[in-house]
Amino acid sequence: MGLDVGSKTVGIAVSDLLGWTAQGVEIIPINEEEAEFGIERLRELVKEYDVAGFVVGLPKNMNNTLGPRVEASQAYGKLISEEFNLPVDYQDERLTTVEAERMLVEQADTSRKKRKKVIDKLAAGLILQNYLDRKGKLMSQI
Repeated sequence: MGLDVGSKTVGIAVSDLLGWTAQGVEIIPINEEEAEFGIERLRELVKEYDVAGFVVGLPKNMNNTLGPRVEASQAYGKLISEEFNLPVDYQDERLTTVEAERMLVEQADTSRKKRKKVIDKLAAGLILQNYLDRKGKLMSQI
């Protein structure tokens, strides 16, 4: 399961059973300030999709330094690792949101309002797809 963790939402994506392709599933609302992390809905999705592990997007800066959201993404990774007792890996997510937005504009001519509703789900799909492409079939082993 791929996760694009933000301060207000978490984009969710899953892979096919062979671990070749990623598909965006949904966006879970969260509230970091009130420690609401969408764990109950995530639990439902983990069960529904028989998740074997998580890939959390790591928002690095363009110069490969750690961005301001890296700590929050790593904290979310630690939380879900403890909550689900499943492995968590991290994937550099530089430009995934930019790429997702470009795809929505160029290929689907999606309005700004509609883009906001799906961008995190699409970004989660890109994070997971990049991971699958980089790791090959190792994802099925986690």
